[in-house]
Amino acid sequence: MSKPKKIMLVFGTRPEAIKMAPVVQRLKAEPNFFDVQTCVTAQHRQMLDQVLKTFDITPDFDLDVMKPGQDLFDVTASVLVEMKGIFSHSKPDAVLVHGDTTTTLATALAGFYAGVPIGHVEAGLRTHDLYAPFPEEFNRQVASKVTRWHFAPTELSRTNLIAERVDDESITVTGNTVIDALHWVLNRIETDKDRSSRVIKSLSRATSFDWQAERFVLITGHRRENFGDGFLQICEALRELAYRFRDVHFVYPVHLNPNVQAPVHRILADLPSVHLIEPLDYEPFIYLLKHSYIVLTDSGGIQEEAPSLGKPVLVMREVTERPEAVEAGTVELVGANRDRIVASVALLLKDEEHYSKMALAHNPYGDGNACDRIACILRDI
Repeated sequence: MSKPKKIMLVFGTRPEAIKMAPVVQRLKAEPNFFDVQTCVTAQHRQMLDQVLKTFDITPDFDLDVMKPGQDLFDVTASVLVEMKGIFSHSKPDAVLVHGDTTTTLATALAGFYAGVPIGHVEAGLRTHDLYAPFPEEFNRQVASKVTRWHFAPTELSRTNLIAERVDDESITVTGNTVIDALHWVLNRIETDKDRSSRVIKSLSRATSFDWQAERFVLITGHRRENFGDGFLQICEALRELAYRFRDVHFVYPVHLNPNVQAPVHRILADLPSVHLIEPLDYEPFIYLLKHSYIVLTDSGGIQEEAPSLGKPVLVMREVTERPEAVEAGTVELVGANRDRIVASVALLLKDEEHYSKMALAHNPYGDGNACDRIACILRDI
């Protein structure tokens, strides 16, 4: 048998880590085929480390680029320069990046300069507007230009790539690896009594109501484009909903960014049914998601995770690079708009037929076997 191929996976944020962790595990399960290395940029240090611990991943390389006050210029330059040294030292046969972060852009560019072939996990998502979301749409489009293996989560993603003249032979529709991660984590919680007990106790301490029995809306919000007026409108919508629906709870793990913390605590902190809690590790977050009634978010991955659990999702953005769930009917775009958020949440809370239609809609993001399909392609490189 030939020497195992050295595959390096590079990621830097919590969402990337969640979606790349099952790929790491899957490739490591075949040591005869793959010599797996992980490199983290730590673009988001604290939140990244939580996921690494959850999935039992110890990085081979840790760039630790996070510094106070840094911006896109700083992160891009740091990752680009650091990856030059990593590639020179490690000499990987292929590098896998994920999605649309600054880490993805800079690593793909470094791979192009170094002559290292790039595999792009979650390739082909598009809004077709370079400024929405910013800078993610630009990042993923540029990464596609230098990618050899495009691992597209859906047929629409594949169609987007073909429209940009990407060779169809280089595209594989895999499903989304976040579904693999979701199933893995839930199965581990539900088959391990001690782990399940720890997760339930931690959530009960954080929320202070019977989250396993009572209806609650789970909120996440952190998008840069919603800073300022957008977050004011989101918070005002939640305040109005809390007054109108006294028997419903609203659980908001508040992102650490001061642009989120300030308006959220100023507008919502005095409401007894609004639970402003610390950001959650992945395991308890997924378990809370499973027990939620409605999801209100501006995040990306949750648009894929929640439909897998039968949860209606209201997305606080005007456009999404994940339109498949909108078309399927399990996701609705409401923008960062007070009136639209209130109307859509209220309808789901009051109209059981409408709720069931969204909750039971088909999830278009895969069957939990995306990592198997990625491994199949990489065996033959």
